[in-house]
Amino acid sequence: MSGEPQQQRQDPAAHEQMMDGEKHVQRNPHGNFKDVEASRPPWSSQGKWAFTQTKKPDWKPGQGANDDGECLKHEHVDIDPYQDGRPATFNYKLLISAIIPRPIGFVSTRSKDGSSTNLAPFSYTQVVNHDPPIFIVGYAGGFDKAKDSLKNLVDTKECTINIISEHFIEAANATSVNAPYGISEWALTGLTPAPCKDVKASRVKEAIFSVEGRLMNTQEFESRATPGKKTGVLAVIEGVRFWARDDAINADRNLIDPAILRPMSRLGGITYGRLLEGIELPRPEWDELKKEAEPAGLAKPKRDEQ
Repeated sequence: MSGEPQQQRQDPAAHEQMMDGEKHVQRNPHGNFKDVEASRPPWSSQGKWAFTQTKKPDWKPGQGANDDGECLKHEHVDIDPYQDGRPATFNYKLLISAIIPRPIGFVSTRSKDGSSTNLAPFSYTQVVNHDPPIFIVGYAGGFDKAKDSLKNLVDTKECTINIISEHFIEAANATSVNAPYGISEWALTGLTPAPCKDVKASRVKEAIFSVEGRLMNTQEFESRATPGKKTGVLAVIEGVRFWARDDAINADRNLIDPAILRPMSRLGGITYGRLLEGIELPRPEWDELKKEAEPAGLAKPKRDEQ
């Protein structure tokens, strides 16, 4: 794979603990998933990116939700994340099913001595600033049990973040496999490492958009339910160079075409989301909005609305 060094994974004890955790979470709700998948309609290659109208294009100030009040007919239940007897995995499964869709950061790193690499997907990923370009990636577990991706990132202060598209979703998902130690994700998936200019970690050539990144800082989190237990690490990464496929970027190099990017997102459990439709909603200007809001008596001072 273009001279890409073999992946060297964590020690066996840490690996076993990670896989035991995966079994405990039970992301896959099915028995034999292949049987379930075979019962579903095939992938539609006819699906094309398209814009539609909003559900209620004639919405007016004060009209609220667009479902004629249907959503208000239901009550809510409150959930204490630290309720006695509630496992922390329940919060994990709840949050990844509710905070959706989530971008997937396909993170490439290499060890400080260049002898090993890592390529893995992270759905705790987001862009949080543009000047400078700042990205965050969330890692499960603490520094004491750091996976290779986090260890490499901390040791080298470098990585690439690649956006996952439809055309390599299976390969990207395969990088999360519990493969034997020393197995390269690049070789296993057939994905292509491409050189960067400012960092040593390879970018994924199949990706429509990639970011060369440098680590700014990290923050480790401790469990509320089990004091002393480290449960996660936040990595703050500055983007120092972007890579965009030439047919996906506009002439000004400031806009990616979603019809070409065709991004995949993470939903709950083992579910991914496919993006096929979009709507456009211009940000309202007060001078225009008030023409309807003021006559209707909706331009009121702020107060406690409960």
